[in-house]
Amino acid sequence: MRILLLGADGFLGRHASAALRELPGATVLTGGRRPTHDLAVDLATAGPGDLADRLGQLSVDVVVNFAGAVSGSAVTLSEVNARGPAVLCEALREGAPQARLVHIGSAGEYGVCDPGSSLAETAQARPVGVYGATKLAGSLAVAGSALDAVVLRVFNPVGPGSPAGSLPGRLAGELRRAEPGGVVEVGDLSAYRDFVDARDIARAVALTVQADRPLPRVVNLASGQAQQVRAIADGLVAAAGFDGRIDESGAGSERSAAVSWQQADISLAAQELGWKPEITLGDTLRDLWLSTEPAAG
Repeated sequence: MRILLLGADGFLGRHASAALRELPGATVLTGGRRPTHDLAVDLATAGPGDLADRLGQLSVDVVVNFAGAVSGSAVTLSEVNARGPAVLCEALREGAPQARLVHIGSAGEYGVCDPGSSLAETAQARPVGVYGATKLAGSLAVAGSALDAVVLRVFNPVGPGSPAGSLPGRLAGELRRAEPGGVVEVGDLSAYRDFVDARDIARAVALTVQADRPLPRVVNLASGQAQQVRAIADGLVAAAGFDGRIDESGAGSERSAAVSWQQADISLAAQELGWKPEITLGDTLRDLWLSTEPAAG
């Protein structure tokens, strides 16, 4: 099986690469902006005709698309998150119509929901802001295509290698630099989110790649249990043995203020993929902390 992994250099893509390379008989090709990739491509600017030719030459059986942008201007977010998947679908239709497309979506596509509720894949999408809207547009392009395609709608990923731009990654870095008994400033941590380990996501991607039948167009990936964002701080403080104070008076996320609650219904993933999360948030945060330890020497 020849698998093309787009976005292999990113946080989730790196974990997925490791999981996919363990599949029996799998050949994993990578794609992205670096010229050293098997497919050097920027989906934000690529033309569907040229991309179709190159995909046909690679003879891929599966394409896994982690390429995306979480920040930037409205133009950048639209080019990467909305145009990119649409171009990829058109190129696959022309150049590799037999290939399965596994596209990584986001809980940001759901937007506002009722506190205490669980979001099933059939829930109305009401994204807040440009990021969620552009991710939804990309997912709609995939789900509405004639391809063998599935959108894995990932909730709040965390784990070893969490990027510095995310709360877990940034907070781990701040705790590394903090003085004993010091103060680390963050924003309001009272919102509820559904956190899921990046390695559990990678395992779900591998199961999706291996599935021998058509899958639902959208499948949620999450823990199925909302926790306050404060749990991230508590877990990292425990892992670090930090004896100082977390101050929540700093500038917070606008999206957290607008969306106070998100929790996924993950029953479809269990039914269709035989998947459920295995790594607890405490273990995830411990491993994230260990991954930030400076290299010896």
